[in-house]
Order: sequence, then C-alpha cells, then structure tokens
Amino acid sequence: MKTLELPQTDLTASDVVVGLMRINDMSDEDIRALYAASRDAGVTMFDHAPVYGGWHGCEERFGAAVTLSASERSDIVLQTKVGIRQGYFDFSYEHILESVEESLTALRTDSIDVLLLHRPDALVEPDEVARAFDELHAAGKVHHFGVSNHTPGQVELLRRSVQQPLAFNQVQLSITHANVIAQGVSANMAGLDQSIDRDNDILNHSRLNGITLQAWSPFQKGFFDGVFLGDREHYAELNDVLDEVAAAHGVTPTGIAVAWITRHPAHFQVVLGTTNPQRVRESAAGSDVELSREEWYRIFTAAGHTVP
Repeated sequence: MKTLELPQTDLTASDVVVGLMRINDMSDEDIRALYAASRDAGVTMFDHAPVYGGWHGCEERFGAAVTLSASERSDIVLQTKVGIRQGYFDFSYEHILESVEESLTALRTDSIDVLLLHRPDALVEPDEVARAFDELHAAGKVHHFGVSNHTPGQVELLRRSVQQPLAFNQVQLSITHANVIAQGVSANMAGLDQSIDRDNDILNHSRLNGITLQAWSPFQKGFFDGVFLGDREHYAELNDVLDEVAAAHGVTPTGIAVAWITRHPAHFQVVLGTTNPQRVRESAAGSDVELSREEWYRIFTAAGHTVP
C-alpha cells in the first residue's frame, strides 16, 4: 500500500484509512480481527468521531478491544473529530476541550494525532476554536488539526485565528459522488448541471494550501444511498467497466474504486467505513494500482459524468 508524507505535519500514513464508525455492535474479537487485517494490509491510520456509535461509543469499543503497546501506538495515527452534538453543532471552547478529554479516555490513549472539526458550526467563533487548539496542542493532547466538510471560505476564516496548520479536510467523494472533481472538468459549461460549483473549489484550494483531502464514503452512490458496487440496476455500465479494469490489474472492483480516487494528483486519503476485513484487503490492494488516464476517464464517464 502506498504511504503519504502528509503536508503541514510530521506524519507519514497509509493512503487508505480505516474508519470505525460501525464497530459499536461488534464483539471484541471481531474488532481485533478488523484491526489486525487492516494493519497486515498496511493501514496505519484509523478514523473515529464521538458521534459514532452513540456518544463516544465506537471509540470506547476500540479502546476496550484493541490493546496498543507503546510501540504499536507510535506506529499508527489515531484521528478523531469534534463538533457534532445531538441535533446541533458546537465548536465552542468548552465543548472542544470536553469532547477531546472524553475521546482520550475512550480510546485509552494519552494523545490524539489528528483532530478534525466535524461539520461546520454556523455559530463558530474562530477565536474560541483557536484558544482550544492552543491549549490542546501545548498540553500534547492533540498533535495536528484539520476540518471535515468545510468550504475554502470556512477554512480561511478559521485560519485567520488558528495558529496550528489546518492540514486535513475530510469530504465525501466516490466515483459517483464526485462533484469535488467533476465540476472542474466542466467549468464554464453553463448548460451542464455538473459545472455548478457546489463547494467553492475545495479541491484546488486544498492543493494550493497543502491540505490533505480525505475521501469518506468512497463506495456510496450518493449521500448514504447505498453502494454503487454491484448495483447493475442503476450503474450497469460503471460496474462492467470496473469489472474489466479490475481484471486487467488483478484486483477487485473495490480495489479499482479506491484506485480511481488515489490516482488523482491531489493525493487523497480514502476513508473506509467497512467492518469487513476482506474489503479492507481489497481496498489496500487498489492503493497500489496506477490507473492510466484513459482508464480513469473511462470510469469517470461510465459513472455518468461528462467530459465536454
């Protein structure tokens, strides 16, 4: 599996990240099996959030099931988030500090490698965020910071106050939910819905500022609409192409779905949501596939996107 030197940080991590949002009802044994398979496949980064599995539920399940030695802890990157509460968002100074303390306890660790602001808080006070980040960083409780689902303008507003680099932005991206990429392909084409800029050019803002984009829901058709892999009712052509390209590279269609994202020169990380060790292995294998331009665009158009 490829690894990335993550800009604005001292971190090197796998370009496939295992997200642990669905482990709350798994047994300790199954969680350990998922973790072991991930590590064997080359995964070094694991993604959490307090809202996953109830309040800190999945973090607690991971912390209870996976005993990390000091050396193993130093070999992995633990990422969690802050800001989503029951029915509202909260980037207040008090909530950020409280949530991080609870995450540290749940994960049974002394520090979090990466902390993301989960979804934009309309009532954000950047100076409060900055004060919380300063305290967490000075105390060694959080090493690196970023955001999730934020527009460039929202990032820039935070950067005016926050001293630490905002080194990550986690956004939804899959072959079929690819507006982050597809809009730029059809820029200035007024007759195409694809040309509408829905996110203020997150992609190029991130590349220009050394912000690593993390792709969540990499197999989803849309916003939690189910996966496109194997969906021949709605995506027959795409699945045919994925099957063909996968056979050519000796991987599975899952691997090609990952390779399509990692082929992009923005150097995305792909955040999996699976609890299936085999899908982790297939995804990791896709990380090593280098699609040609022709293959990449063929998959892009088979998913219904336009190349004008």
